[in-house]
Amino acid sequence: MDTLTHALSGALLARATAPAGTPRSTPRRVAAGFFAAAAPDLDFVIGFIGPVEYLLYHRGPTHSVLLAPLWAIPLAWLLSKLLREPGGWRAFYGVCLLVLLGHIAGDWITSFGTMVFSPLSDWRAGLGATFIIDLWFSGIILAGLAASAILYRSRVPAVLASALLVAYVGWQWTLKQEALEFAARHALERGLQDARIQAYPRPVSPFNWTVFASDAANHYVSHVNLRRDAVKTFEKGDGFVAMLDAPYRPLAQARWESVPRFGEGAEGALARAAFESPALGFFRWFAETPAFDGATPGSECVWFRDLRFVNPGRDWVPFRFGACRDAPGAPWRAFERLEGAGRRAAD
Repeated sequence: MDTLTHALSGALLARATAPAGTPRSTPRRVAAGFFAAAAPDLDFVIGFIGPVEYLLYHRGPTHSVLLAPLWAIPLAWLLSKLLREPGGWRAFYGVCLLVLLGHIAGDWITSFGTMVFSPLSDWRAGLGATFIIDLWFSGIILAGLAASAILYRSRVPAVLASALLVAYVGWQWTLKQEALEFAARHALERGLQDARIQAYPRPVSPFNWTVFASDAANHYVSHVNLRRDAVKTFEKGDGFVAMLDAPYRPLAQARWESVPRFGEGAEGALARAAFESPALGFFRWFAETPAFDGATPGSECVWFRDLRFVNPGRDWVPFRFGACRDAPGAPWRAFERLEGAGRRAAD
């Protein structure tokens, strides 16, 4: 979830749980919820250390349910000073802990994955029901906050908006099951034995999904809209949102693309060797749908991407990594693939 939505959701949770009969303290509580809910995303600074460190530790310790009770203490102390809370840090501790847990839940519902048991485990939990920037999700929060501002003496608008958010995510989860069933039917029709079936939410509409039926050699990918009955066309000037929405086709007119995991022939053997090398251990751990992203001509460099983050309508793809070696038999080194022909050492 994007940081602004996290912050707004913290404000909503703070208002929904504000004690009755203390209207003077409510603005301070809401402000504390806003800032505390954004705090876990300060781990973006890990990206300045290096791209691999970002993958390994983003949504790690600052997003841990085990560490949240500890993080809430310094946050409550700092915010009590900044907001001049008469009750001191103890007055803010409960709301800080609540919104930190709410932040973790907000990231858990997306597809990136969240290390909820860090530092004891690097397992990445992810419901994969909500796109990382969901305008409908954010809109429910904004509506709840606006109604709370108008009916400032009542918690009811914030409580109702919070309940609606839970219901909305639950509905999105049912849509994911529809997308998974569609992909499973395709795998059955193609005779793909033991195919791995996956579905990821996409932007603009909760009905937009990218589905996968993957075997050992290829990912079979389709971008679909679960309710659309006609193909949308996009023309220059239609706008950014329309550009993102148009590629998702009705189920009856779905197009499937075959994306190789490693390529073919000698190139495929080289790609498999690079992928299975110790240098790319971090990428194997992170990527859920790793796919071949090309080889640099005249070199021993092979590149990969995670199709989970490929969105039709956008050329930019994050988290592209590869491995290079000086000569056959030499050790592999990890690199991040930059735009164009650039690369950056990842080790």
